[in-house]
Amino acid sequence: MSDNTQGASMDRILQEISAVGRKLEGMDTAMSALTAETRSMRLEIAGFQSQISGLDHRVAAVESQVVSQTDRDQELLYLRSKLTDLEDRSRRNNIRFLGFPEGIEGTDILSYLRDTLPKLADITFDPPSGISKSA
Repeated sequence: MSDNTQGASMDRILQEISAVGRKLEGMDTAMSALTAETRSMRLEIAGFQSQISGLDHRVAAVESQVVSQTDRDQELLYLRSKLTDLEDRSRRNNIRFLGFPEGIEGTDILSYLRDTLPKLADITFDPPSGISKSA
């Protein structure tokens, strides 16, 4: 090979190396942009994770309140049912006597009724032992 051919070959190799260098610089610029974008996305994701964590805690608190409220609602329904039943039981078999002055029975209402009712109704009967004074 002659010196001219070798020189041309070397020039060509240098041009190729220079072209590869320019391509590498372009790739380096693109890689830097990708790295910056990736870093930005990581920061956004970290922010989202923080928000999601906060929301998880809030949802857990709300769920706890819902469970607690459901328990209270069930207890309230039970107590209302019990109250209704007790009111019904207290009204069952009650007899109201109107026209008697307050306190006329004295301290023993059962004896008073056993004596007074047969006279008023002009009947005789054995009152059941289930008669009791309501509170």
